[in-house]
Amino acid sequence: MHQVVHFLADTLFSLLLYVFLLRLLLQWTRANFRNPIAEAILRLSNWLVMPLRRVLPPLGRIDTASVVAAYAVALLQTAALSVILAGAVPEALPWLAVAGLELVRSALWLYFWAIFIYALSSMIAPGVNSPLQDLLESLCEPVLQRIRRAVPAIGGLDLSPMWAGIIIQVLLILLR
Repeated sequence: MHQVVHFLADTLFSLLLYVFLLRLLLQWTRANFRNPIAEAILRLSNWLVMPLRRVLPPLGRIDTASVVAAYAVALLQTAALSVILAGAVPEALPWLAVAGLELVRSALWLYFWAIFIYALSSMIAPGVNSPLQDLLESLCEPVLQRIRRAVPAIGGLDLSPMWAGIIIQVLLILLR
């Protein structure tokens, strides 16, 4: 039963964290928020971001309210899992560090799967525009363009998604 509670808490907090990370990353990439999926992400995260926005002004292109909201969810996730596993809330400094690491790790996994799905969908249905494809394009293209500049296509084959996946996996290994 203990494992079931841990699994459910981890899954629910991870999904919530991904919603807030998506909001933040889509803002940074200047995605089209008229996209139905982006609108859903906004609606799912407004309950925390909007009140924070009243007290936290943006710093340039960085929406501090979204950053704080994502970090707060990572803090809650870390605390909840610590309570479930160890029966106590972690000490302050390790808690802040572990939550920050979880935030970075989650962002890397989010990008890994977004790039994977983006590359796969471009092979399965090239040229087809859907709300998901548009959203993935706005999220993934800034990263993939940087890699394309360093590693051009070979024989017309774009290997940037593969290189992005390798780089992300290396970063995840370094974060362990």
